[in-house]
Amino acid sequence: MIAIMSREFRTYFQTPTGYIFMGLFLLVSGFFFTLGNLISGSSYFTSFLQSVLFIYLLAIPLLTMRLLSEERRQKTDQLLLTSPITVTDIVLGKFFAAFIVFLLTLLVTVLYAIVVGIFGDLAVWQTVGGYIGFSLLGASFISVGVLISAVSENQVSAAFFTFFALLLIWFLNLVKSVAPVDPVSGTIFAAVVVVGLAAFFFANTRSWIASGAVVLVGAATIVVLHLFSPDVFNGLIAEVLDWFSLLERFDAFTLGLVKLEEVVFYLSFTSIFLFVTVRLIEKRRWA
Repeated sequence: MIAIMSREFRTYFQTPTGYIFMGLFLLVSGFFFTLGNLISGSSYFTSFLQSVLFIYLLAIPLLTMRLLSEERRQKTDQLLLTSPITVTDIVLGKFFAAFIVFLLTLLVTVLYAIVVGIFGDLAVWQTVGGYIGFSLLGASFISVGVLISAVSENQVSAAFFTFFALLLIWFLNLVKSVAPVDPVSGTIFAAVVVVGLAAFFFANTRSWIASGAVVLVGAATIVVLHLFSPDVFNGLIAEVLDWFSLLERFDAFTLGLVKLEEVVFYLSFTSIFLFVTVRLIEKRRWA
């Protein structure tokens, strides 16, 4: 894993990718810091972090687009897959290389906080919490980009689909606000989730028995809930979307509240996407 990570990290600065990512990130963040803190004279630094969140939509696709798609385009993925390292090492190595570049870029913005601390009243713990949340959110988005890069044929398509995937996550709160709240819609949504889980099990196991078991357990759960706790399905769609909202959970960090449940959620989200990436590559490896 270390060898893959080192190679990918060097590649970022042997090609324009790393410089474009860092330049874009620092240009946009510098603009918002100047506008929101220097010109306005505000020492509320966490507002700066909240205002630059949208930069993920532009910067993360640049950071992850070539990680696995370029290997596939150049047919060098076969060399990696036949080398004496595991697919997990390959995926983690590429992920951590991208994440380190992201952290180094984010580290530069700490200078902005130092400026606020020198000339104003910096809320230290809110700032620390904001940076922790920003880093965890970045890791989650990078894992999405790694997964999309693994299933893309070239860098352009990887960047394009990563952008729209992150855009979908970004507008999750908007979707939540217009989602139906009646119990019928909630039941249908629960059934769709069960079918989706069954399809995922079948895609990974090719076992009708395992997929059928998932459907039976899911259907039984839905029936039992309808009989004993039907209120569960009222507003179920909005509640699920709210629970999965990455941006909603970031707000707690900007208040200086580093909650264990939020940290675990971000780490779990990242781990699941990396796990799915490994499984997809393993499937292609033995196909």
